[in-house]
Amino acid sequence: SIIDCRLKAVVSTQSTGVVKQYESYAGRNCRLRYFLRVAVSRRLVDIVHERELMVHQLSSYPETNSSLKMEVGIEDCLHIEFEYNRSKYHLNDVIVGKIYFILVRIKIKHMELSIIKRETTGSGPNTYNENEQISRYEIMDGAPVRGESIPIRLFLSAYDLTPTMKDVNKKFSVRYYLNLVLVDEEDRRYFKQQEITLWRKSPTSLKPENRGVVALENHT
Repeated sequence: SIIDCRLKAVVSTQSTGVVKQYESYAGRNCRLRYFLRVAVSRRLVDIVHERELMVHQLSSYPETNSSLKMEVGIEDCLHIEFEYNRSKYHLNDVIVGKIYFILVRIKIKHMELSIIKRETTGSGPNTYNENEQISRYEIMDGAPVRGESIPIRLFLSAYDLTPTMKDVNKKFSVRYYLNLVLVDEEDRRYFKQQEITLWRKSPTSLKPENRGVVALENHT
């Protein structure tokens, strides 16, 4: 005879005493996973079932979020100022900025803005950095003139991003940078990087009583 036993459980992952300090992460050189393991002891063979959980660390708007202002320059040849509206952005935010050309004596062919993800593993002499270009956004095609300004508007929701993660369990970090690149007519590249902080905004549609509830269904 065939016996069909079905076990169904609803488990709250907000149980007291269960610490989920970090957000789930899957990178090129490291992973951070949470999972539930259910074990049923039987006479012959135990049944073990695992279900991975996706943990998100939700944040609120930072108290301080100043703008970013930087300069790129080559003596007597090039002087550019660029400004971004904030230094911290949630994952569905929009980066708004502007680039000002103060001095232009070289022939610039085009300019692009990219988001660089830097995954750092290890520590001390064993530290390893893995850079990944998440986006590449052309903001200018053609030579600018002195006094010209170019607006920037970059929608982060179009890209696969995670919050900034610093020194996770002293094992790895994930940081993001805005990388501004200028290319002249001789294909020489000039660039400037600036770190930004990314955070996960709590969705307004998520009810507190429904957060962190996972349903498990096993068949034996």
